[in-house]
Amino acid sequence: MHAPSVGLLAQIAVLMTLAATSGLGVAGWLAGLTYGAATWALLIRAMQQPDVTGWGPADTVTLARGTLVGAVTALVADSFFRPVPLWVLVALAAVALALDGVDGQVARRTGTCSRLGARFDMETDSALVLVLSVFVAATLGWWALAIGVFRYVFAAAAWVAPWLRAPLPPRFSRKTVAATQGTVLVVAAAGIAPTMVTVLVAVVLAALLWSFGQDVHWLWRHRKPPVEPAHAEQRQMEQRHPELAPFDNAPFERSQVNRSQVALSR
Repeated sequence: MHAPSVGLLAQIAVLMTLAATSGLGVAGWLAGLTYGAATWALLIRAMQQPDVTGWGPADTVTLARGTLVGAVTALVADSFFRPVPLWVLVALAAVALALDGVDGQVARRTGTCSRLGARFDMETDSALVLVLSVFVAATLGWWALAIGVFRYVFAAAAWVAPWLRAPLPPRFSRKTVAATQGTVLVVAAAGIAPTMVTVLVAVVLAALLWSFGQDVHWLWRHRKPPVEPAHAEQRQMEQRHPELAPFDNAPFERSQVNRSQVALSR
């Protein structure tokens, strides 16, 4: 059985466990199953790409994290309609957050680092941050939702501005902000020291704005000028058939200019 299918079955098993122990309403079931089905479909599609060679042990760790995120998603959706056990939600989110550094270490030690694993890890992190920001925003205010939405707004903007899709250089501050936002949101979800947590969430939001601003600025400075379709087709034709390339008159023209300058100087 494929790993994504195992992950979907594990997601259903976790939701059944939540329903039996803590209770799970219709909204929780719908949200959890939708998350599990979407994860399954996206992984199946990603594994069909030609550059994906297989499933590694680190991907299994990320899949386990994703299953926990699905449980958190179910509890957050349920919290808008019925009380949910806060300690269960916080514990699941904390374990999912703690495992964030494990899959990377497993991938490096086993030599199984891949583009699929990196993307899967990033999307799992983004989903957890989004779900936690929704839960926290219900208490602190909907401005806190911006923490989870930023990543998806940036991805949507990249469809309009292709230069935003260029790879970014590693930056330690970006990793620090990404790690801090999850920790702060888990603490905020626990309801510990509300005043202090509100300040921390606001600081994280400001740091996130700064980090995204740095990335956008770098991408804008290093963007490549767009190539017109007609020119692109002409260049491809000239590369395939050099004999069809137009005659370069520049050397002839320069020689004529030089001769004119010599005649005038005489």
